[in-house]
Amino acid sequence: SRTRHAGDGELYLASTAVFMMEVMKFCLCLGVVFYQGNCSVKALRSELYKHVWASPYDLIKLCVPSFLYTIQNNLLYLALTNLDAASYQVLYQLKILTTAIFSATMLGRRFSATKWASLVVLTCGVAIVEISGSSNNDTSENKDQNRFVGLVAVLSAACTSGFSGVYFEKILKGSEVTLWIRNIQMGLFSIAIALVTAMVQDSAKISQKGFFVGYSPIVLTVITVQAVGGLIVAVVVKYADNVLKVFASSFSILLSCLISALAFDFRPNRSFLVGASLVLLSTVMYSKPSKRPPRDVLPLVQHGIRKSSLVL
Repeated sequence: SRTRHAGDGELYLASTAVFMMEVMKFCLCLGVVFYQGNCSVKALRSELYKHVWASPYDLIKLCVPSFLYTIQNNLLYLALTNLDAASYQVLYQLKILTTAIFSATMLGRRFSATKWASLVVLTCGVAIVEISGSSNNDTSENKDQNRFVGLVAVLSAACTSGFSGVYFEKILKGSEVTLWIRNIQMGLFSIAIALVTAMVQDSAKISQKGFFVGYSPIVLTVITVQAVGGLIVAVVVKYADNVLKVFASSFSILLSCLISALAFDFRPNRSFLVGASLVLLSTVMYSKPSKRPPRDVLPLVQHGIRKSSLVL
């Protein structure tokens, strides 16, 4: 959707897509809370008053992840504009590395030797993919793409993903507030930040061509997938297990390569295949459960307290 224009020849604005995605996530979470309250408007109003209006301190704490997630989503659209889908999927797996680093420094999480080795394998795999250039074909579709800009964008997004995910987890620990309410709290700031970003970044284009310029069914599908995807990850981790999430991540990389080959004349070279294989291997290694408690990597937590992190 970021490389092919709509029928009117206009490319949609990423800033407006981020805003619509945040609105959709907010509405979905409102719907879940409404359903959990037996479809009672009174119960929904009570929950919102208790956790929004009467909890200003919680809202202030969530300003940081709200801002970072909004910036991250804009960076991801920038990366998709300048990278093919397969390279984007592989490079974005660096969020595992950044999450691990922030988990160790902010939460004092302990990692086994296997997990540290998987992070080394991940870094090597991503480096090989980037050096490979992902494709030997210089087609007309990627003449306007700047691979360096895409690389910087996806690396920055991986960093913001790692920090904001760990920060959000730190807020959730010891809290009885549901995940849906937390997303509603964050959504209030995310929607406002996304709207301001759209007005500042693309105000001239919006006033001239309209807020929904370039929108098409495929653009709406992308926005919906992005909105629902983040919520699904949280649900999978909470109600299933991390192994299932890893299989889903690995499958998404393989699926992206396949679709790119069929739809965009993507031709991965040997280096890309080696790098992508290393990324898949590192993902499986990282999620392998430890047979015994590992030694502390950083002496930041008390013994007997187990920390964990979500990779969002």
